[in-house]
Amino acid sequence: MNLLSLGIDLVAIIVLAFGVYFHRYRRREVMVAMIGLNVAVLAVAGALAGASVGLGLGLGLFGVLSIIRLRSSELSHSEVAYYFVSLAMGLLAGLTFDPSWLGQALIGLLVAAMFLADHPALFGGYRHQVLTLDRAITDEKELQTELAALLGADIKQFTVQRVDQVRDTTVVDVRYRVRNPAPLARDTATADEALID
Repeated sequence: MNLLSLGIDLVAIIVLAFGVYFHRYRRREVMVAMIGLNVAVLAVAGALAGASVGLGLGLGLFGVLSIIRLRSSELSHSEVAYYFVSLAMGLLAGLTFDPSWLGQALIGLLVAAMFLADHPALFGGYRHQVLTLDRAITDEKELQTELAALLGADIKQFTVQRVDQVRDTTVVDVRYRVRNPAPLARDTATADEALID
């Protein structure tokens, strides 16, 4: 591990954590975990690169770290991607490449890929919610019409999770595209469950 790779990794994780992730999701605890994980993997990978250990041990480290989950709260799929990218960046910065610029270029590629793939302008009108309707609806066409009217959106896909005839409710997981999208505060863990009157 050289000092240039170390500097590039630290700049990249700061840009990814503060400039991209936190700006979009506002979850401090995940941002701190991303930075801590990145620096820890960088340190361990750098130590392993200087020791007489095989590539298998480094890949084993990546495998062990990849199954760690933050138990305090659930992560969305997007946040899992940020988590693994921060892990991969630390590993890339800690390893030695020939040519030396390859690891640094891969780190830059990861940051750019996350910036673009998770950009709000990309599929910005698409939403996902779990709704609890205040009546039991068993007819799919009626349910789709009801959802479209309530959400003011084009329903792309929905799955009925539960119809309760006793309580007169329907729980439905719906994916839709709003007709006039406005900036949306992103849901950071799981889909919101809302009660629709």
